[in-house]
Amino acid sequence: MASDEFVYVTYIATEPRTLWRALLEAEFTRRYWGHENVSDWTPGSPWEHRRDDSAHTVVLVGQVVESVPPRRLVLTWAEPADKTHPERHSRVTFEIEPLAEMVRLTVTHERLDPEMRRKVAAGWPRVLSSLKSLLETGRPLPTWAGH
Repeated sequence: MASDEFVYVTYIATEPRTLWRALLEAEFTRRYWGHENVSDWTPGSPWEHRRDDSAHTVVLVGQVVESVPPRRLVLTWAEPADKTHPERHSRVTFEIEPLAEMVRLTVTHERLDPEMRRKVAAGWPRVLSSLKSLLETGRPLPTWAGH
């Protein structure tokens, strides 16, 4: 796996605990991402990223590396076919920092091969912009419109 990384920073008018819930709870992720993140979110536990479809199709898998609510979450990230190949897993770190009446969310996605780097460079800005809109206005963006 390459050592290339993608970093995205955004500022959201919300509180750390609300943002934490929005990143982890299916009722939130379904609204702004069209997917559900499923895990018990304790270090060492598996997690799955499932489509919000009738089959709950698993599109990503990984393991919770670190979980410090509501400040820091670190996950491994892989396509289901690579589940048993940890050397092919990338790594995502979510850092939540309170700043007055808002939070700074920093997402660092590392250990990316060129194809996954291309995917996350297009995906993270859309997903995180939709998340920001949902938390600030109550309405997510049509994240994958025109895609």
